[in-house]
Formats: sequence, C-alpha cells, structure tokens
Amino acid sequence: MTDNNKTTRTTCPYCGVGCGVLATRREDGTVSVAGDPHHPANFGRLCSKGSALGETLSLDDRLLYPEVAGRRSDWDTALHLVAGKFTEAIRDHGPDSVAFYVSGQILTEDYYIANKLMKGFIGSANIDTNSRLCMASSVAGHRRAFGTDTVPGTYEDLELADLVVLVGSNLAWCHPVLFQRLEAAKASNPALRVVVIDPRRTATCAIADLHLALKPDTDVALFNGLLSFLAESDATNKLYINSFTKGFHKTLELAGSCEIGAIAEATGLERRDIALFYKMVARTEKTVTVYSQGVNQSVTGTDKVNAIINTHLATGRIGKPGMGPFSVTGQPNAMGGREVGGLANMLAGHMELDNPHHRRLVKDFWQSPVVAEKPGLKAVDLFKAVGAGKIKALWIMATSPVDSLPDADSVADALRDCPFVVVSEVTRNADTVPFADVLLPAAAWGEKDGTVTNSERRISRQKAFLDLPGEARPDWWQMSEVARKMGFGEAFSHDSAASIFREHAALSDHRNGGSRDFDIGAYKDVSDTHYDSLLPFQWPQSAGTSAADTRFFANGGFFTEGRKGRFVPVVFQAPRKRERAYPFILNTGRIRDQWHTMTRTAKTGRLMSHIAEPFAEIHPDDADRLGIAAADLVEVKSPQGSVLVRALVTSRVRCGEVYVPMHWTDQFASRARIDAVVAPETDPHSGQPGSKFTPVAVSRMPMIWFGFAVLKERPAEIRSDYWAIAPIEGGYRLEFAGRNRVDFQAVSASLGSFGEDRICIEDAAAGLSRQAYWNDGLLQAAFFFSAGPVEVSRQWACGLLAAAPDRKDLRSQILAGRAPADRPDCGAIVCSCFQVGCNQITEAARCGADSVMAIGETLQAGTNCGSCRSEIQTLLDDIAKENVNDTDIAQAG
Repeated sequence: MTDNNKTTRTTCPYCGVGCGVLATRREDGTVSVAGDPHHPANFGRLCSKGSALGETLSLDDRLLYPEVAGRRSDWDTALHLVAGKFTEAIRDHGPDSVAFYVSGQILTEDYYIANKLMKGFIGSANIDTNSRLCMASSVAGHRRAFGTDTVPGTYEDLELADLVVLVGSNLAWCHPVLFQRLEAAKASNPALRVVVIDPRRTATCAIADLHLALKPDTDVALFNGLLSFLAESDATNKLYINSFTKGFHKTLELAGSCEIGAIAEATGLERRDIALFYKMVARTEKTVTVYSQGVNQSVTGTDKVNAIINTHLATGRIGKPGMGPFSVTGQPNAMGGREVGGLANMLAGHMELDNPHHRRLVKDFWQSPVVAEKPGLKAVDLFKAVGAGKIKALWIMATSPVDSLPDADSVADALRDCPFVVVSEVTRNADTVPFADVLLPAAAWGEKDGTVTNSERRISRQKAFLDLPGEARPDWWQMSEVARKMGFGEAFSHDSAASIFREHAALSDHRNGGSRDFDIGAYKDVSDTHYDSLLPFQWPQSAGTSAADTRFFANGGFFTEGRKGRFVPVVFQAPRKRERAYPFILNTGRIRDQWHTMTRTAKTGRLMSHIAEPFAEIHPDDADRLGIAAADLVEVKSPQGSVLVRALVTSRVRCGEVYVPMHWTDQFASRARIDAVVAPETDPHSGQPGSKFTPVAVSRMPMIWFGFAVLKERPAEIRSDYWAIAPIEGGYRLEFAGRNRVDFQAVSASLGSFGEDRICIEDAAAGLSRQAYWNDGLLQAAFFFSAGPVEVSRQWACGLLAAAPDRKDLRSQILAGRAPADRPDCGAIVCSCFQVGCNQITEAARCGADSVMAIGETLQAGTNCGSCRSEIQTLLDDIAKENVNDTDIAQAG
C-alpha cells in the first residue's frame, strides 16, 4: 500500500526555544505534528502547545482577501492605496510621520524587507517590534557589556552546568522543552543544583533546590551583593578580569560591600537563604544564569541584566561549557529580528544606528538613497506619538498592540484617531482588526517560508506544507510590492524568501572580517535547492567555514573598542512605594498552554482545558482581609484601566502582590485585557515596559447570579457583566455572571436558538436553575445557574456535547448537576494530552503512585509532551504535606 502522506521538517512558531517539528500532511488534508528527533534544540521533544499545532490550522477565522474600509478589495487596489498614503505622508510631513510596528512572529526575511524599506529607502528608523516588550533590556545589557547583542552560550550549557540559576524565568511553562532538558540533566547528574529567583512560587520551583522569593524589582540588590561577596571571598578570576575586561574596580566600588542584613532588607529574603545562594555560586565553577521576562520587563531591566553579567565577567564564567549568562527569548524569531535591525535603535547585521561607519556600510551595500541617522520611536513612545497625531500612516504586522502594549486602552484610542492604519493579519478575530483602514491577509505558520533564529543563535527553516488559502500572501511580498509602488522597485525585486536570505547573508559578510559578531557569509550564495533543505546551524558561520556550535568570550574577543568586556556599574534603586489607593503590585505573565493573545492556541479545546478563564492569584491573607473567597470575581484596577477576573486564592504569590495572565482579549472575555491595567513606564536604556510592577487596587465584585454553560455554537453576543468563553470538543464552554436580577430562561434564550426539546428545573428562592436543550436527539446547550460560583464539575459538563444521541441518562444528570456516582469527577485538568485531572492524580498518589514516573505509568499523565510534569510533582509535594487544593484552575503555575 502506498503512503501518500508528506512530511515536512519545519520549526515551531511559539517560544524562542525554536523546536524542530515534523509536520505530516495526510491525504485527507489533516496534519499531524511530532518533534524532530534530529533538531539540536529539542531532539524530538515538544511541549503541550507544539504537540497540538495540528489542531490549530482551521480556516474558519482566516482573512482570505484584502479589504479596504471594511469591504473586499484586490491586492493591486489595496497596495496602491498603502503606497499612496505613505508617500503622501512622507511628502507632506517628512519620513518620521510614518511607522511600521512588526512582530517576533514574522520570519527573518519579512523583518529584513521591513527594515530595509523603512531605514534605507523611506529614511526613518520608525520601525519597532513587539519584541521590544520581551527582550529589549537584554539587547541593551548585552551591548553595554559586550559591545554587541551577543548571546554567549548554548542550550547544552544548561546540561553541562553544576549550578543553574533561573532568574525571572518560569522555564517549566514558558520554555517547557528547555525545562525538560534541564530536568533530564538533573536526573542524570545528582550534583546539579537549581536555584529559582522569582517572587512567585511557579511551576519551575518543582525542580528547585532553593527558591528565592524576592520582592519585585530588587534583583540588582541581590546580584550587586553577589558581586561583592565573590570579591570578598576571593572567588573572582583575576587573570580574566585583568586580561579581558575593564571597569571592574569602579563597578565593585559602586556595588558596595556585601552586607547580608541590608540585602535581606532590600530583597525581603532570609539572610540564611542569601548566604546559601552566594556560597553556591562562589563554590561552583560551572554556573549558568538563565534569565527571562522577570528580569527584562522592568523599568530597571537593563541594570538587572548587567548586574547578572558582571558576576560572570568577574569569575570568567562565560563562553565555556556549562558557564555563562543566558537570555532566553520569548518569541520564535525575536532573535532574527534583532539580526536584521528590527528594533528602532539598531541597523541590519547587528550594526549600530549611531555608528557613522556602519550607516555608510549599510547604505553602500543597499545602494539606498539614505539611511536613517537617528533612532526611531520605541514601541511605547511610538504609540504615544500616534495618539499625539505625529504619525500619519502606520503599518502593523502580526501583532495586536491594543492587547499587548501597556496602557492598552490609550493605544486603542490612538489607533482610532490615526489617519491611516494598515493591518497585516491572518485572523479576523483579533482586537486590532477593527482599527484597520486597509486589512491585508497574511500567510500563517504552515503556509509561509523562511528562517527563524532561536535563543542560542541557531537559525532554522520554517517551511510551507500547506497551500496559501484564498489570496493570503507572505509579509515580505506585501512590503516588496508597496516598495515597488513607491518607486523603489530595483532594490525590492526579490522573487522568493531564498533570494532575501542570500542578501541578508551577504550584508552580514560585507566588510566584516571578524569585526562584527553576526556573520553568516557562508550562505551568501546559497542556492534555492540548498536553502530549501537547509539544516539548522548556529551563527557565526563566515564565508568558507563549516557549521559548528560556538560560544563567545571565553578568551575575550569582545566587540568593544579595545575588544575588552565592560563591567557596567549599576546602583540599586528601591522600587517605588505602594500608594494608598493602589496598595498591591501587579505581576503579569504567561500560562502553560496559551500563547500571546491566543489567536492560535485558543482554536483547540485541548489547550483551553488546562485553564479556561482569566484569573488573579491573590494571597490567602489578602483575600481574607478583602472578603474574597475562592472563585469570586475580582476587579484589578490601576489609574490606566481595570479587568474583571476570577479569584485564585493561593500562597504562590506573596502578600501584597497579585498575578494576572496576559493572554485574554476581548475575543475570549468581557474585560480581561490585563495590559489595559499595566502602567506605560519604561526602562530608560532599553525602552522596555515594566510589565511586572504596576500598583493596583483589588476588590471583590459582588454578583447576584453566576452561570456556566456548554453550547454547540458560539453566541453572537453575550450580555452579562462577566463572561469568558473557550472551545471544547463539540462546542464551547461559557462562564458568566451578572450584577442584576434576571430571568434565567431569558438569559439562555439570548445566547441562541436551541430547539423545542427542553428540560428545566428552577428554585427561585435559592437562585438556582438548570436547563438543557436537544435537537434531533443531540444536546445543543446546557445551562447551570446559581446564586454563587457554580459548583458543577467542568470536566463532566464539557463532555456532555460529545455524548451519543438520545442518551436518556443525560437528562437526569443535567438536572442533578453532576455525573453518576460510578463516574467520579477527574478534577481540574493537569495533563492536556491525556485529559488527566488533579483528582485522578491525587487518588493514584494515595494508592501508592508517589513519583512523577509512577503517575505516568498509572495514568499516562506526563508521558507525551511532558509539559505537566512539574505540576504533577507539585501535586505530589502538596499531597505529601496533606495540603491538597482541588480548584478548577490547575495546581501550579
């Protein structure tokens, strides 16, 4: 029998780990996904999101044709309008009156064309990216210390280290495959120790030998203290300092002496824990410090980065196996964007915008009429300029700034008033789409072709294995066509992604000779055939050399004047004091199974089954003081805006702090865009917003009634004060609530027409109602109303729509509001792959399955993608402490 299935080697479109994926397109059009065992980033591993990619390729929400003013158009008309409006704005108001806002989701070839058009032909540096929101402080810190934006090490260093320090990184949820590699390394090397530095007790703490739950934004105090401790303990590498660096003594002087008491006061940590951490670092040569958004997303983020790097320069633990500072990026191609100058303050090829020699070099290579001479507007300032009327034409690609930028409601107001907005998108269901004057259908993952660069400088191919739907086109093609219509045709004559990649590689080689870190000159003449089969490789790879894994700076060779690494003096600045009106500190971040604004991950019920509605973590003492009970609805409010979310009462957060995830948009909840609450304050060096420190008020929002429903079809409109919707097998699940008394049957009727076959039970005095509707023997909807949070097993209820037709027992079950006794509630889902809940894990553990491996053998949980293993361990730890907490939000995060 002939196998006509076709498998394509490509790269995952989610986080910066850059996992290799095998996508197999079957004859029936469906796609299966598996990890690529030969890709050096993941060696076959995938996380929950990556393993579910095949379930997210539906076209029901896709943009398929260009639109102008809300009506279908054609490419020629739409792009003529874009070119005309940009040309008109430049003519009347100058090149700085236009801007691009792009994304770490686009490919390097897309980024290259965008940067070339804006900086080299329009003549403005007003191109920035949502990567500004996640790694700009790392870029600034690298450049201050190394002279260029260079990540010194590789993923292998985590496996070769004897001490891994995770700072502001919930690796288990945000970079799960790296966490799995670290977990495996720890299992094979019992001497390997892990320290987690994070205000929250995250899922990553399941692997930690020491958790330092410091006060938010006090990292500089901790690492300045470490630098002083290393010097006072004679644990520095004097030969490395003297041979390869400069500025050590001034930096050490400003760091101050290592006074453990003062550091404990500043950070809120126990003295003994600080001392233990310092001794662990001092005594462990092979130390890797991994840091992520908890470091970067801060108004002192760049100083945090340099405080960390200073400790590695002082010990010479950099660029050697198992040693070094390591920034793990959030997006799949944030690194690729950095390589081509996708940030407003950088040039292509890791060259510097404020360096006249670099500007001449790029201008000469591009043969462009001009190259921007000053940095453009960084993301937050860019949208402030839009709001002030300074930007007359704006092109947004592959991102939704009305959801992801701080003070997001002001961003929406700015877009509403902007004279001309272009949006390139794959989905109609994005909150930025309504602001578009011109809407352009872009190619999505599986349809587009190009390269991405992961956190360890590894360039991989992202390949098309699906046909372009409708008239969707790649981003690079859209921009090239506009460039041609603006009169720059000769410079934008590329006919393929391969052609752009060749030019990108040639620019990196242009007059380089080892003077710049980024060099992929070996590929400047790559053929289309070789490009199509290009294997993952790590840069640099200059012309005439072969692919090899590399590290930087073990023996100096920095890219500064004099080629010496720079110690950067940083002084701890105490975080601003809490205000009486806003006494809590808001922290934001990701959850395990969702990505950014959920336009892809929310397409599959499997990923939504883990956590299906927005929530706020609040400490039990704070909840008790405010009269907030588990599953109440709470308002989190700042001077910028507010959200209404479910209360998750947990000791995972510190007193006085609250954590809300970043993912929910107006597509999935009534009022949960948390970046509408976040203050628009930025780091003065990087321009990155401080998304993890906003003073807020938290209060219980009283509701008269609460509801839960499962429905075959998504309602066209939901009229309630609170709602959150998510897909499930066969339909949708809906949480909703209201502040005014209502007729429950009228509420149900407002959500759709479900047929005449209905059952209902009501107790008006108790505020209780249960209703269900059938059509031709198939359940169409079931509703559960009560005066308090609805106590119905969500996992049981979500399975009702998939039940066989004409099952008579369903009617009695729905009226009773529970499954029969012989089908116990599995509890909140922990393992998305096998739909295993916390109750099942708890029961198995109490029956003797007391390890993650034993749980896997008993229930299969944790044996597929492995993303839930840390949560299983946390559950087992809680059971061991007789502290099981069965909530409808998963146990660790």
